[in-house]
Amino acid sequence: MFNLGELAMKKSLIALAVIGFSGAAMAQSSVTLYGVADVGVGKMEGGKTEMISAGTMNNGTSRLGVRGVEDLGGGLKAGFNFETGLSLENGDTSTAGAGYWGRAANLWLGGNWGTFKMGRTLTPSFYGVAAWELTGTANYSVIGNTYKYINPQVAPTGAIGAGARNSSQFSYKTPNLGGFSAEVGYITKQDNGAAKWDANAIYANGPIGIGLSANKTSGSKTNYSLGGKYNFGNFALATSYNVAHIVNAQRRGFSLGGTATFGAASVTLDLTRDTKNQWGSKKYTNGLLEAKYALSKRTFIYGAYLRLDGDNNYGIGVRHNF
Repeated sequence: MFNLGELAMKKSLIALAVIGFSGAAMAQSSVTLYGVADVGVGKMEGGKTEMISAGTMNNGTSRLGVRGVEDLGGGLKAGFNFETGLSLENGDTSTAGAGYWGRAANLWLGGNWGTFKMGRTLTPSFYGVAAWELTGTANYSVIGNTYKYINPQVAPTGAIGAGARNSSQFSYKTPNLGGFSAEVGYITKQDNGAAKWDANAIYANGPIGIGLSANKTSGSKTNYSLGGKYNFGNFALATSYNVAHIVNAQRRGFSLGGTATFGAASVTLDLTRDTKNQWGSKKYTNGLLEAKYALSKRTFIYGAYLRLDGDNNYGIGVRHNF
């Protein structure tokens, strides 16, 4: 004869166990929606003052992305990242590639041995520059604008001699070993029209950030950059040497800059000087002056003046990260 009280108790325990198991399973997998909203007023390359969004004189490109990760057990994880850009002027898509998910579309596997990634993603060269660049690889970075071939339809973002993203990239990144890490990427000839490799070596530990970036497309010369930054507390100093090519034309030079921080405010001055410039008619000294004020941990206002190859450019805006 069944005891209704005991049966009800067993059902409750089973239900709690199922809920607990489901919660544990859900905790092993997560999906995150994130993005950036950045808009302001500015002028670029002799144009008129106008609203700017997803442009060179914005701090960053507005974007919407989704990323996820699943714990597969045994220290192995799988993840993905999809990201699209947009303009806050009119809501149009503003991608860094041909498709809607032009900013990122990739899948990765990772563990204690490192991370293997496949798809469209930021290049190893980009991350090598980001290890020391003072503005956080802002769209108006004087490094990115000087030593990257400028496509007027896409804001440059700091990869030396090439775009900041690769499509169809296979890449491997080592685990962080006391601040040291390295990444190498490869794109096949069938995917790129010519085989391409891209690599970095980074040391980032405490106040020190050093990055070596290099990339090469078959049939062209190697692009590379070596830079370093030291953070003294309220002041950071950075310098670099950069060599970039378009076909057989070379542009090379060095940079020197600093950032001073005053509570929620910061001011950055960053300069580049050509030692060789076959892209233009002469050697240039380019410069960026940037001021930022943090309204919160996720929102700041900014103003930037960029002197680029004889042109005066400026932007004032607001950026919100979510």
